[in-house]
Amino acid sequence: MTLTKDTFIGEYSYSLDSKGRINIPAKFRQSLSEDNNNTFVISRGMDPCIYVYPLLQWQIIERNLRKLSSLQSINRTFIRNTARYATPSTYDKQGRISLSPYLISYAGLDREIQIIGMVNKMEIWNPDQLMRTDKSNISIDPEAYDDLADKITL
Repeated sequence: MTLTKDTFIGEYSYSLDSKGRINIPAKFRQSLSEDNNNTFVISRGMDPCIYVYPLLQWQIIERNLRKLSSLQSINRTFIRNTARYATPSTYDKQGRISLSPYLISYAGLDREIQIIGMVNKMEIWNPDQLMRTDKSNISIDPEAYDDLADKITL
């Protein structure tokens, strides 16, 4: 549990069922504010993972996407790649949401999955892909990492 609503932290191991459903961790469901109507918006991540946003957070993203001019091709492409895979999903009585076959394939999900809290959203990963991504990020410039850490006062 976190101290503020719509905040997700921590890491959880779950399974993808044969119908493409996953359980949202109980702590994440408990931190979801009532204004979200038990609804998340699921979309393709920037890395090979799936993003899961609370409905209210997604509405902020939508407002920001509307501000981008579709006259510029980079904006059109960004909007297209953000919005085309987005799907609202209300979790059921067992706390499960459904993932589309495309997103399951995109993230390379098999049976075992990792769900990671990313403060304003969740990420769903294939554990092996997450490990490879973590290893490749070790090469991030330590000075750039320190500069970023200074900005948020770790």
